[in-house]
Amino acid sequence: MLPGPIPREKECFISFQEPIDSYALPEKFTYPFKYTPHPLCLLAAEELQRHLKAQTEWEHNFGLEEGKTGAVIGKMFGVLLVRNAQKEVGYLAAFSGKLAGGYHHANFVPPVYDSLLPGSFLNTGLQELTRMNLEISALQQNTTAQDQDKIALLKDLRRQHSVTLQEKLFDQYLFLNQAGQEKSLRTIFRENTSHGPGAGAGDCALPKLLQFAFQNILEPLAMAEFWWGLSPKSASWKHGHFYPSCREKCAPVLAHMLAGLEMDDKPDMIDEALLVA
Repeated sequence: MLPGPIPREKECFISFQEPIDSYALPEKFTYPFKYTPHPLCLLAAEELQRHLKAQTEWEHNFGLEEGKTGAVIGKMFGVLLVRNAQKEVGYLAAFSGKLAGGYHHANFVPPVYDSLLPGSFLNTGLQELTRMNLEISALQQNTTAQDQDKIALLKDLRRQHSVTLQEKLFDQYLFLNQAGQEKSLRTIFRENTSHGPGAGAGDCALPKLLQFAFQNILEPLAMAEFWWGLSPKSASWKHGHFYPSCREKCAPVLAHMLAGLEMDDKPDMIDEALLVA
């Protein structure tokens, strides 16, 4: 099914299921790289986790149930406590990367850029890479000097095409901050690092959440991110635990997106009790 129109505020703004009048609102925004989740973010995460267990609109193998088919892929989810123009407090939800093979699902904010749209330059470019790979594979069945020269040329063209395609993709990711300033992913990394963005940069949960909030005039109040599912072999993430935003992919982006927001001081220690589901 083709993705529909980008959801607007009323379709992604989630009201709490229980009264929150007794909760004190955060005075400053969360420092995303080391934090204790605000009680309202904990409540939002609990509601989101109940939704993940109960929903039947899509299937994704988190590795938590026996009998599920497909590769086991745990996911980082995020919640963003927000206040709308009517002074109502609710939250937004997001997942990192794709979920169940797609970017668009009910109750979750959309991606900053949807690279899966049919007919997009990315799909066309990937088809060309596939054609080059097939041609190289066919030529490698032969051993003539002429074929080896052509293989070397094709590999160089493939590399150049891949780099150009990746750079064009990064330029489609345009991030806002509360002042309405917009910068591309490549510009952000060029201004803040000595290297370019890596694969997957721009698709993490918190940048998605902030982008949607700024696009829809929602005031960010606090955030939290938690891991859902089995951990990949290369990481130590635990199901249901809260984690800071990643520095490698997110720090440059968040430096731009959070500009002007008053944030909590960097805490010396996190309450480990809050990191257990």
